[in-house]
Amino acid sequence: MSTAETRDGGGGALRAWLGDWRQNIIYIGFVVIFVIFAVTLNDRGFLNPNNLLNIIRQTAMIAVMAIAMTFVLSAGEIDLSVGAVAGLASVTVALSIAAAGPVAGVLAGLATGLAVGVFNGWLTTRIGIPSFLTTLAMMGIAKGVAMWVSDTAAVPILHQGYAWVFGGGAVGRIPVLLFWMLVLGVIGHFTLKRTSFGRRVLATGGGETAARFSGINTKSMKFRVLVLSSLAASLAGMLYAGRLQSGRFQLGEGDELSVIAAAVLGGTSLFGGKGTVIGTIVGALMIGLINNGLILMGLEFSQQLIARGGIIILAVALSQKR
Repeated sequence: MSTAETRDGGGGALRAWLGDWRQNIIYIGFVVIFVIFAVTLNDRGFLNPNNLLNIIRQTAMIAVMAIAMTFVLSAGEIDLSVGAVAGLASVTVALSIAAAGPVAGVLAGLATGLAVGVFNGWLTTRIGIPSFLTTLAMMGIAKGVAMWVSDTAAVPILHQGYAWVFGGGAVGRIPVLLFWMLVLGVIGHFTLKRTSFGRRVLATGGGETAARFSGINTKSMKFRVLVLSSLAASLAGMLYAGRLQSGRFQLGEGDELSVIAAAVLGGTSLFGGKGTVIGTIVGALMIGLINNGLILMGLEFSQQLIARGGIIILAVALSQKR
């Protein structure tokens, strides 16, 4: 191949990428917002390594839940209970560690997510209740149970080993939470794009009737992704508990909105059939970036909500194809 052809091929790839800019808006937007905050907030410590690492610490749990939410949305379903399940798991972990040690705590946290996921999946796929209503009801149930078993008080976690592994530790200056996010991101991306399970999830969300005729058990796929979502939420609750060294029913409160927004910002369709784990992680980081920048700007909480909502709406609107 000649040098001219090589240059043309590279230029063609760049033109194709720019031509499909809507599909890549999350990456463009992330860079633009980062540069704007870096320039305007440089004197307020935005680029300080500790501040950037704090963004990762505050975003990791959202990213963990959003990775699983990518599968749920891709299958044409939704899970509104993830925030409440994270809070419940943090409480069950803390109580179990106090009673029987860290291994029991980890098992209790995962069992919490598994039980909720099975219940959500059963009601949705066997009883026929839409996942929106099933998980909306579970949001209240999980929060109520967490308040009940903890007596609305924080449950301390005194085991330092658990706290280090699940969110509180660091390798040098790199928080353990970053490793959790990267490892789960790699697994999620590979599963969605390179395995038959991922292809069946996308097929289920892209056209359930056609998927059934092609031999896919669509009810089973929806059941599995709802269980996966609750397990990820329980893991996020365990990370919250480890980072803050306590279990609290308030942990994860309201996270469901940020989790769904991260997935949609990243390019996952709310209507199923399309999902990208890498985009979801970037979407979660973008939300964390926006939150951090608005706080450094000194905006009041009400103003932060307005600005954050406007930015997210603009990004989602630009990402939609004509």
